[in-house]
Amino acid sequence: MPNDPFPALRRQRRWLDDYRPALRLAERGTLVAIGDGIAWIEGLPSAALDELLNFADGSLGQVLHLGERLLAAVLLRETEKLTAGTTVRLGGRRVSVPVDEALLGRVIDPLGLPLDGQPMPPGQVRRNLEGPSPQMIERDFVQRPLYTGIRLIDSLLPIGKGQRQLIIGDEGLGRTSIALDSVINQRGRGTRCVYVVVGQKRSEVINIIDRLREYGALEYTTVVVGEASALPGLKYLAPYAGCAIGEAWMRQGHDCLVIYDDLTHHARAYRELSLLLRRPPGREAYPGDIFYLHARLLERATCLAPAQGGGSLTALPIVETQQGEIASYIPTNLISITDGQIYLEQKLFAAGVRPAIDVGKSVSRIGGKAQHPLIKQQAARIKLDYLQFQELESFTRFGARLEPQMQERLQRGRILRELLKQDRLKPGSETELLVWLIAYNDGLLDAMEPERARDHLERLDQGIRQSELSLDTPLEDWQKWIRHWWSESGAEHEQTT
Repeated sequence: MPNDPFPALRRQRRWLDDYRPALRLAERGTLVAIGDGIAWIEGLPSAALDELLNFADGSLGQVLHLGERLLAAVLLRETEKLTAGTTVRLGGRRVSVPVDEALLGRVIDPLGLPLDGQPMPPGQVRRNLEGPSPQMIERDFVQRPLYTGIRLIDSLLPIGKGQRQLIIGDEGLGRTSIALDSVINQRGRGTRCVYVVVGQKRSEVINIIDRLREYGALEYTTVVVGEASALPGLKYLAPYAGCAIGEAWMRQGHDCLVIYDDLTHHARAYRELSLLLRRPPGREAYPGDIFYLHARLLERATCLAPAQGGGSLTALPIVETQQGEIASYIPTNLISITDGQIYLEQKLFAAGVRPAIDVGKSVSRIGGKAQHPLIKQQAARIKLDYLQFQELESFTRFGARLEPQMQERLQRGRILRELLKQDRLKPGSETELLVWLIAYNDGLLDAMEPERARDHLERLDQGIRQSELSLDTPLEDWQKWIRHWWSESGAEHEQTT
């Protein structure tokens, strides 16, 4: 057999037949225009909504609009080198945030980057900011109370774990104070907290962090900050970052409380982005999907069934009104989404009532099912008595003469109003709540001046802290202890005098 004249050529052909190179294809786009936190990009036909984009200069963006020729991305991180012509590549993932326990006591931005000057531990577990809300079969009934430490709320407007309770009112009426009291009162209760700050000035953000640190609440709280000077994209993502952190802890079986302070600034940030994206404006220039924006956020707050770990995520969103106009667009949207609202009134605040909560316009639709039976029994008629007192007091301003029975009801109403007053950042326990309810219902305060009744209530709170009474103690033992303390302290003699 003759020799092969081309042995080297045949070996090379066999090598080429066996070689199957892995082709690496990567799309590349080009930045066409940039301004006001929005980047317009040409190319990237495979881009998807909410996908991250990496810019060649180190900037970061998220796709929010897909057009025929151009796509628009909201900037989440921007450098001074970002100009038209910059190369853009797909990130291949969505925006995520760390959800480990290492976040407790930390201050971060919506991307999970630290803002408190301390490094983040490596190798953290991350969770996408956007995600589906728990299915109906995964949920359970709201049946455990979440105490805020505010007497008026815990007695008349109770909140259950897994509930969504709206805090609504004009600026400067104490909405943030109610949220801070609720977080501070979770100390020692095993509830993890997430405080989301959206659109606030840096001085206000620092004040919130200092108050949490001062009262020892920062150790079980994570603060997510999208301040007023931040990019609109970060303010838009801040509530979802806080929700993702709380939702991850809920899935681990923990009870979580998340504060959104506030969703009015969040809606304005999204309106700004939508108008820059050239979307058609609707009512008050807000885009048509603003309702869906907040609905998909608040629907993730719930109480999970025991088979799912039994965790809960309670949401306290805050919204701002203008001149008490509760029927404006964003407040009405959030009222229809949430399970009740705590409404703060300007006239009550000016009259020195703290907290300035309008009981008539406030409601908790499902919190009563989670209220402790003993507290629920004692607070059953308190709200009705208070509303009747307000009407009666309004009637007496015309100088009408009242019967003795009406005068007694007016006196009890004034005492009740004083008992419901409470200084900010001084939350009370549930035993202190129950002791004043029993004392009021048993008529021990009826013959006192309203100011003196409040003084005796504070002394009674100090006495109850030294006792061994709890919510599991029978009502008869509570009444016996209160009457004994009342006689021993001299309050009974002062009342008779």
